[in-house]
Amino acid sequence: MDLLDCRFDGNGHFKIGDHPTSAHVDKDERIRYEERTEQNNIRMTALQDMLCADGREGVVVMLQAMDAAGKDSTIKDVMSGLNPQGVMDYSFKQPSQEELAHDYLWRAVTHLPRRGYIGLFNRSYYEDVLVVRVHSLQQGYVMPKRTTDMGEDEFFDRRYRQIRDFEEYLWENGYRLLKVFLNVGPDEQRKRLLERIDDESKNWKFSASDIAERQLWPKYMDAFERCIDKTATEHAPWYVIPADQKWFARWLVSEAVVKVLEDCDPCYPKLPAEQKAMLAEYRVKLTGESGVDGHGVE
Repeated sequence: MDLLDCRFDGNGHFKIGDHPTSAHVDKDERIRYEERTEQNNIRMTALQDMLCADGREGVVVMLQAMDAAGKDSTIKDVMSGLNPQGVMDYSFKQPSQEELAHDYLWRAVTHLPRRGYIGLFNRSYYEDVLVVRVHSLQQGYVMPKRTTDMGEDEFFDRRYRQIRDFEEYLWENGYRLLKVFLNVGPDEQRKRLLERIDDESKNWKFSASDIAERQLWPKYMDAFERCIDKTATEHAPWYVIPADQKWFARWLVSEAVVKVLEDCDPCYPKLPAEQKAMLAEYRVKLTGESGVDGHGVE
């Protein structure tokens, strides 16, 4: 399996059952894939430096998944080599009253990185067509009837259209989106939740809500299937990553990050000939100095 196998760009119909939660790669291959991930991290560092210097495109990497699928560890391991000064990280938790008073895309817009920077979204505005749909939260929205007085399918079909339009808007304004769904299986999730209970160092990660949400697994899979099918486009495809083997998933994510950065085709700005000539003069002055200490005082 490679990255192309995980890509869905809206061509055809997306069925979540067609995408495995594990690539079943032999465990003996783990070290090799971890080395590949590290090589990609080095490549990312170089590309990020050029992206920042170039300043023409912004990149948003968003991770969606069920609980315990590995979002946090993926960000930690795959993005560890990036310069934090050029990265904006935001976790989409339960919206505040301020956020609920705005349209659901508002908080995404306020956390977009400037062009030349990378934004990391741990979850994203897709929560508004996932958890909102599963729990029918739209029924409690304080909004005009024209926006909520309709069937569930019509309500969320509107949101899928709005998201497609928003993502096309971002594309047309110099942003690239990398949308990743870490596709963990129910058995693997159960194993990881048990680890959070049995391992004291992981107790803090456990939440009773994880168990409650797990009972809604079929509804969540249906919601993921619908939103991926309806929002994948040529400019904003989804990458459905098998997440049962964390080390293999991290390699695939690192491949996707490298690809989107390479697609930006960043390069260091070239100085005009006039300024280039001035650099030569400054070099002569610097190399000809004598008796100057580290503070610039003779």
